[in-house]
Parts: sequence; C-alpha cells; structure tokens
Amino acid sequence: MIENVRNYIKDNEFRFTIYPNRLYIINYTKIISLKDDQLIIKDHHKKYLFKGHNFTLNKLLDEEVLILGEVLSLEVLYE
Repeated sequence: MIENVRNYIKDNEFRFTIYPNRLYIINYTKIISLKDDQLIIKDHHKKYLFKGHNFTLNKLLDEEVLILGEVLSLEVLYE
C-alpha cells in the first residue's frame, strides 16, 4: 500500500481524460493556445491539438487544468 502512495505522489506522466463537455489534463508542460474552438497543450515530448466547441478554462493548478467544452477531435503534433 505504501508503494502505491509513493507512485501516486511521484506520478509525472502526461494524461488527459475526455468527459462529456469537459477535458481534464494533468502533468502538462505548457498551454500554448486556448481559443473557443481549439486548445494546444504541450508535454515534455509532444504537442496536442484538441478541436471542439465552447472551450473555456475552468480550473488551473500547477500541473492540472480543467477545460469546459465539447471535444470533437485530437491531433498529436510531433516536434
């Protein structure tokens, strides 16, 4: 059990979860662009382009962000 807690605390893997009308992202490096219909976000190795409708920033923490809006597509942009 202690090992699970350590792994959770040390977790630094980029992840996102798409829910109906919201997008939750953790362990990102930088928000490059946020517009009503697109979001470009960067992790350590790639950029991600989310396209959709009515994107708004709802919550922003050090390495967590919650975007409200409908996600329609995702494109991975390699550098």
